[in-house]
Amino acid sequence: MSFLHALTVDVEDWPQSTLDHALPVTERAVVNTRRMLELFARCNVRGTFFVLGRLARKFPHIVREIDDAGHEVASHGYSHKPVFKIGPQTFADELEHSVKLLEDITGRPVHGYRAPDFSITSESLWALDILGEYGLTYDSSVMPVPMRRYGIDGFPRHIHRLDNGLIEVPLSTISFAFRRWPVAGGGYLRLYPYRVTAHAIRRLQSEGLPAVVYLHPYELDPAEIREVSFPVAARTRVTQGLGRRHIESRLSRLFTEFRFGPLSEVIEPNLETAPAAAPLSATSGFRPRPASPVGVESVLR
Repeated sequence: MSFLHALTVDVEDWPQSTLDHALPVTERAVVNTRRMLELFARCNVRGTFFVLGRLARKFPHIVREIDDAGHEVASHGYSHKPVFKIGPQTFADELEHSVKLLEDITGRPVHGYRAPDFSITSESLWALDILGEYGLTYDSSVMPVPMRRYGIDGFPRHIHRLDNGLIEVPLSTISFAFRRWPVAGGGYLRLYPYRVTAHAIRRLQSEGLPAVVYLHPYELDPAEIREVSFPVAARTRVTQGLGRRHIESRLSRLFTEFRFGPLSEVIEPNLETAPAAAPLSATSGFRPRPASPVGVESVLR
């Protein structure tokens, strides 16, 4: 139980983030986030909460509740539009807006970022340059396996420092049958049998790699998809709804079998000393804020 894995939550509202970015963020996202906070408190675990800017602006009190509960608050961008669709300048504007908003609410510096839908891909690597210019400590946006909508083929699987100083924390994958497979988060946690997820985490642990588990508060809400007032395609109902009723019990079991913490506590002991350069391009014209004089350690409690 001594090996520490990363527990991360993308705090967003399911209809707004998945069906239509123009939809309003609803109170249901707050209710589901509180439910997740209660589960974490019962299991005595802490994590990193990547909070969407639009949600934080409408419901700042839930951001304070996350911070007051001892969790790390990081940025999930502002609008939930994919990075590769909004371009460098809009990305920079949204980043600045979301980070300032979260820092004003909590009174603490924001050190981390995760792109909506893991949308830092080979088409949008310029975003890593902007994150480094802005003075953030780490990013956790890259799925190191090509998927239909995201992912970068051949990207390193381990936590590493990029050539601009930014620390990258890739999402978890394991190798099987001559290819990489994503594990330990979101739909994979819902749709795979529990034993598959547990086996994958043990496999990562045996390789000396921490699992990066990612969740969404709405995954604790099995009634949402049948109660939502917007049209939902049948495929979406299956991929986004199946397994939600099992998530709470699976997480409770997972928290008894493995040790979890926020990214700020997982990064340092797992950071590769050799830099792993990514092709970056300073295309933003963005004026960065001064880099924080402190690093990951400053968010430890």
